[in-house]
Amino acid sequence: MTCPSSLLTKILTWFFLNLLLLALVLGIFFAAQPQMNLHEFFGQQGSDRLRSAGMLIAHDLSQTPADEWTSILARHAEIHGVDFMLVLRDGLVFSPLEEALPEEVIDKAKDLLRRRGGQANGQAQHWNPQLTDCFLLQPEPDCEENRPVFQEFSGRKNLLVARTKDPSTYWIGLRVPLFLPMTERRLHVLLLARSQSITGNGFFFDPLPWMVVAAAVVFISLLFWLPLIRSITKPLLRMTLAAEEIARGNFAVSIQEARSDEIGRLAKTINHMTARLSAFVKGQKRFLGDVSHELGSPVARIQFGLGILEQRVDPAHQERVRDVMEDVDHMSRLIGELLAFSRAEMNAQAVELGRIKLLPVVQTAVKRECPPSCPVEVNIAPDLEVLASAELLTRALANLLRNAIKYAGETGPLSVRAEEKNQQVALMVRDHGPGVAEEYLDRLFEPFFRLDPSRDRDSGGVGLGLAIVKTCVESCGGRVTARNVPPQGFEVTLILNSPKP
Repeated sequence: MTCPSSLLTKILTWFFLNLLLLALVLGIFFAAQPQMNLHEFFGQQGSDRLRSAGMLIAHDLSQTPADEWTSILARHAEIHGVDFMLVLRDGLVFSPLEEALPEEVIDKAKDLLRRRGGQANGQAQHWNPQLTDCFLLQPEPDCEENRPVFQEFSGRKNLLVARTKDPSTYWIGLRVPLFLPMTERRLHVLLLARSQSITGNGFFFDPLPWMVVAAAVVFISLLFWLPLIRSITKPLLRMTLAAEEIARGNFAVSIQEARSDEIGRLAKTINHMTARLSAFVKGQKRFLGDVSHELGSPVARIQFGLGILEQRVDPAHQERVRDVMEDVDHMSRLIGELLAFSRAEMNAQAVELGRIKLLPVVQTAVKRECPPSCPVEVNIAPDLEVLASAELLTRALANLLRNAIKYAGETGPLSVRAEEKNQQVALMVRDHGPGVAEEYLDRLFEPFFRLDPSRDRDSGGVGLGLAIVKTCVESCGGRVTARNVPPQGFEVTLILNSPKP
């Protein structure tokens, strides 16, 4: 299961940031180049569309009196989604708009027409006086504070590409021939198209194909990158799960990665480490079992001899003998715990599990460990069954109850309850003691771990009680957890499998 901080999420985030950075760099590049920008780069599409529209507009204008040219320009503006204007070489403007064209645009249009116009039929192409009744739009007076800033981005011979600011407006102008039947002469005029959108509502250029191309690039990149990303994250996830099992003490894990790169070598290293740890732990447990077994008989003989010595020694020395006997008894209990722990660990694979009723097992452990002065509340359904070993489960419960009585027996009653959920049974043992510091919860079930290293034989054991609980429960195919219960209390939960299908 992945989360927002997983490696897959980080790689994909880095990938999309890379694409975003690339797009940003390209945008800055286009904006910083005086001879290349987005408007200029895509201007070819606008010039082609303007050329096609100009042929139609020129045909309609040639068939119409000059006083109706603005209505024709307005009609074509509605069709194409941009504003159309005509500029003649002497600066005469035909426009359906109320506002005046920027003088910079008119000057550039006149300059383009004069550079390319020359003379037609050996005569200068001036405006025919017969057309003086047409609509003439005069530019506004020259005012520096109201003048829009002009930027020209194209030096093409027949095409004017420009942008004015305040407000930002984009212009494309194309020199087109216009035949006037009434004078039988051909004029060269500049057809201007303007829009406040850089795309001209799709007339200057259509962004949809570029968006499709960008989406295709991202999609193809994902198809190209995802196999590589998954080939990294999936093995790492398997290794993480295996490492978590190893941390819980389960060394029967193996990572199969048929690859020779760093991930494959890491998998082989983890397998080798697991094998070494398993051999080391097994050897340590076997050593503890052998030592405990070998020490059992001498300690028993010492206890027997001290018992005889206590009866025959002088009364003045009996107190000293009793102190030695307490030390030997403590040693005997320690050896017994070591032997129980090693046996539980070594015989975990050979345990035969069966259907057992949970309530009788709990009652047996409570009767064995809890005196009448320490009440225990048992809340378990009589017919609740688990898949476990009665002996190991009784030993685990006995250790839990013994610890609870030792450290929290005087703070309130103990409680043992169970509930079934998702084909598992949770058996909970709770006390009302001070609990355990949160940083120690994960280490409670480690062998020989004690919260207070200074405890002696009167204040605590050697730290094997909860380790034995963990071993017994895991031998039954379950697991054990611990938590503090606010406002005061400590609870250990044994998760066991239910025999129900």
